[in-house]
Amino acid sequence: MFKKLKNIGPGAMVAAAFIGPGTVTTATLAGATYGYTLLWAILFSIVATYVLQEMSARLGVIGQSGVGEAIRTKTNNKTLRILSSVLVISAVLIGNAAYEAGNITGAVMGFSTSNNSSLLILLIGISAFALLFTGQFKLLEKSLVGLVAIMGIVFLAAAIMVNPDWSEILKGIFIPVAPDGAFIMIVGLIGTTVVPYNLFLHASASKKKWSSEQDYQSAKSDTLISVIFGGIITMAILITATAAFDGKSTEILSATDLGSQLKPILGDWSSIFISFGFLAAGLSSSITAPIAAAFATSEVLGWEDNLRGTRFRVVWIAVLLVGIVSSSLGFRPTSVILFAQVANGILLPVIAVFLLWIVNDRKIMKDHVNTRMVNILGVIVILITIGLGIKGIYGVFG
Repeated sequence: MFKKLKNIGPGAMVAAAFIGPGTVTTATLAGATYGYTLLWAILFSIVATYVLQEMSARLGVIGQSGVGEAIRTKTNNKTLRILSSVLVISAVLIGNAAYEAGNITGAVMGFSTSNNSSLLILLIGISAFALLFTGQFKLLEKSLVGLVAIMGIVFLAAAIMVNPDWSEILKGIFIPVAPDGAFIMIVGLIGTTVVPYNLFLHASASKKKWSSEQDYQSAKSDTLISVIFGGIITMAILITATAAFDGKSTEILSATDLGSQLKPILGDWSSIFISFGFLAAGLSSSITAPIAAAFATSEVLGWEDNLRGTRFRVVWIAVLLVGIVSSSLGFRPTSVILFAQVANGILLPVIAVFLLWIVNDRKIMKDHVNTRMVNILGVIVILITIGLGIKGIYGVFG
């Protein structure tokens, strides 16, 4: 077990990416509004995420290819290649730039006031820039593992200290219930976990960490442990919010909203305690979003995905700068975010279908093609991603 934990890396980067401020807020709202009843949606998202991310990691380790690289090399039709490249750049590069402001703003929730918010935003941006600019994959990997560990300590400790009803928790996990008006929240819990840019990030990171078939089991364990742990953290946030708000729907505007509700249970330091969880969530996402955009863009355009390469750095710097400037000015590029939501809604099922096709190709995957059961699960997940995509697009135009 210790050896497996020692090899944790790319999977933890994925967990660090999907447990961002959006996931924390969505899980908090789900618990505040519906109690423990939607825990099963998180369990489902863990399964769906693992199915897709395991295929992505396998492509990286066995195929020694990133998802963007595979799209470029396997798409023989020039028109389709151009369309797929435009879709990836629109969804991942432009999308992550638009969402980066939310990641950075989320990192300072609970710590910032009108006097120090700009300074804190700048410090978060500088920290992310310094870490990414080193170009050291192992340093990035270990830093993100550390941030996931911080989130785990904060939110799991909070969930235990609120003394929840464990029998209700078990019912919520294993007995699917959809209360009136909960559909959008269910889709939100799944949608914040199953995200397209993580598929690019995971394959590219796995390719850099492992280079032989013998490493596949390590990659598989890394994916399983990390995705499950990430899902448990999300569950812990929902459980904490359920105990804090007692099922009473409340608008969550900052980490202090959750912290203040926990004050009778955790004491005067509750807001600072929860704020550290938001800090880890926001900082981890503000690091993974730029690097995922750089991997995806470099691969589909045929550039070298060298972390110290000029073009690679230009991409992630652009994404990070947009986030810093937008969050500092309090500007939300609404039209760009809506465009990115549509692009991501289309991209997720497309990439899921592509992954399923590519990991069944024996020329690339050798003896590590999908089993029949994995293919069945993959088809089910693809159908869900189509539903998520339609919901996302409908949310923009409806």
